This record gives sequence, C-alpha cells and structure tokens, in this order.
Amino acid sequence: MIDLTPLLLRWPFLANALLVTIELSLSSMVVGLAIGIVVGTLRTYGGRVIDAVLGFYVDSMRSVPLLVVLVWTVFAFPLVFGHAIGTLTAGIIGLGIHLGAYVAETIRAGLTSVRKGQMQAARALGMSRFEAIRKIILPQALVRMLPSLGSLLTFAIKDSAVASVIAVPELMRQSQVVAGQTYHFKEIYTSAMIAYFLLCYPVARGVDRIYRRVAHLGSS
Repeated sequence: MIDLTPLLLRWPFLANALLVTIELSLSSMVVGLAIGIVVGTLRTYGGRVIDAVLGFYVDSMRSVPLLVVLVWTVFAFPLVFGHAIGTLTAGIIGLGIHLGAYVAETIRAGLTSVRKGQMQAARALGMSRFEAIRKIILPQALVRMLPSLGSLLTFAIKDSAVASVIAVPELMRQSQVVAGQTYHFKEIYTSAMIAYFLLCYPVARGVDRIYRRVAHLGSS
C-alpha cells in the first residue's frame, strides 16, 4: 500500500533540498564548463608542454572516482590550503573539477574536428590566433559538441546525488533523512527518482532539439 502522507508533511523540507540540488548542479556545470573550455583549448593550441601538464589533470580526474574527489575536497582541502569551506562549496568544487576533465576532452575533440584550413584562412585575413579560435573555430566546434555536452550536463545533475556522502543537504541526502525518520522508503525514494528524472529529461531532450536546429552551422 502506498502512503503519501510523509511526502505531504515533509514537502517543504524536500522542496528545499531540490533547490539545493539545482544550485549544486548548475554551479558545478558552470565550473566544469569554464575549466573544460580553457583546458581543452589550451591542450589543442598551447603546445606540447602545456598539453602534457593539462593532460595529467585530465587523466587524473578521469582515473579517480568522483566519491574520492568529493571526500578529498571536503576533508583534505582545508588542511592543504588552510581554509575551511562548507559542504556545498566543497561539492561544487569537487563536482566541477571532475566534470571539467570530461568537458575538456569533449572540447578538444570538437576543436580538432574543424579543418586546419579554417585557422589558416583566418590568419590569412589578419586575425590573431585567439580571434580565429574565438570567432571561427570554437563556434563551429561547440555546435558539433552539443550532444556530448548535453550528456555531460545530465551527468552533472545525476552526480550531484553523490554529494550526499559529504552531507550536502541536497535531494538524495534529505530523502535519506526523511526515509529514515518515517520508514516510508518506497514512497520517498521513488519520489526522489522521479524528481531526478524530471530534472534530467528536459535537459537531454532540450539539447537534442537545439542541436537539430543548429547542426548545419557546425558543418565545414
């Protein structure tokens, strides 16, 4: 038998947790995209030394589980840098730097997919290397990367649930609290699953729809 009473009584508590999940996801997306764009671009056009240094960051983040990154961020980060941070901030940093490694590889793949002749043509027209990347190469590459970036954005939302292990008061963490207090595990966890679906599905379908409309802009 399904009893929705715990949800009706605790909905403000869970609604606030959902807002934290959205904040955590959006913030980590911004951090991850910023890191990914910079790292991916520098690895493509920055030379071998920069590629090797940043490649170590990418390979390290892809080799270490997200859970380990989050635990390190919340417990070891304050000891290394001598500055305490809250669990939400630690979650944003941990998720962001982990996501950034995957975004960087997507960015690099997109940039290298654009024909080299376009860079040469832009330089022949008097553009600097930076202008050519910003105005010619990157816009085309971003269009080509939309499907992959859309997948990574949905991963960012889903991975936010892992932040429950460092006590970030997001949806999964607070669902565990309510389920433990009420013993209505079926109703609480099913509701959490539906909530994550409602967050991720529009992102995945929305990016796919946008890509279909602008895909022709990425052809060269």
